[in-house]
Amino acid sequence: QVQLVESGGGLVQPGGSLRLSCAASGSIFERNTMGWYRQAPGKQRELVAHITPAGITSIWLGSVKGRFTVSRDNAKNTMYLQMSSLKPEDTAVYYCNRPGAPVDWGQGTQVTVSS
Repeated sequence: QVQLVESGGGLVQPGGSLRLSCAASGSIFERNTMGWYRQAPGKQRELVAHITPAGITSIWLGSVKGRFTVSRDNAKNTMYLQMSSLKPEDTAVYYCNRPGAPVDWGQGTQVTVSS
């Protein structure tokens, strides 16, 4: 059973934008806070942001504040990460999960910011 599917990554130039999607099964998405994570090359996976079922968001990385926005569509069991003004330092594999009760990690989606 595929529970988490990340998509939307790709190669983008510095200053560009990307919109990532996280499609989750209803059993883990509905009425649960969901989070975005990322893992840069040679680095540990870190929490980027999370969003409650009601849409209240928290950004955990100061380096992305003002540039990343989290949203969710509960009817579609999908969470989004709108990334703007991208920097090379944002290059990483981006994952989603349920912070309160994590399930197996998906494959993530690669974001590469380079000129």
